[in-house]
Amino acid sequence: MERSLRGFTGAGYDKGRPLLVQAAWFAVLNLVFVKWWFPARWRPALLRAFGARIGQRVLIRQRVRVHWPWRLDVGDDVWIGDGAWLLNLERITIGSDVCVSQDALLCTGSHQRLSPTFEFDNGPIRLEPASWIGARAVVLRGVTVGRGAVVGAAAVARRDVAAGSVLAREATGAAA
Repeated sequence: MERSLRGFTGAGYDKGRPLLVQAAWFAVLNLVFVKWWFPARWRPALLRAFGARIGQRVLIRQRVRVHWPWRLDVGDDVWIGDGAWLLNLERITIGSDVCVSQDALLCTGSHQRLSPTFEFDNGPIRLEPASWIGARAVVLRGVTVGRGAVVGAAAVARRDVAAGSVLAREATGAAA
């Protein structure tokens, strides 16, 4: 199949806020929110100011990136580790008592593989209460991680993860 990225339109995708609000968020994100010197206790309040729904006792570490705060719902007693990236072109819902570990990626965006212009194929992500996303793990669009489930370090969740289960990265290559 021939692909023509020049023809990409993004048809049907709504960013959810006017351009001025988007620009203000990106300025705040890159100049303040991600910095080591910006107090962690102020990060939830800053996200709320841009439309996120954030519960109580939420810890958001440095270098965490949130694409669109107005598409983020976070329960109580949640930890989001250093360098996590919440690429939420669509809604990300994080239940209470969830841990999103260092450098994890929650990615709600994708593209239609068979579209000649590579149009969007996005979907929300839901992390049920007491789930754990390990360091450098990836959760892809449209996935629900069930209550108490674990997406282990460096694993990729391409489809729903059942409550209480563990998705572990498969070892590759020959044993040493």
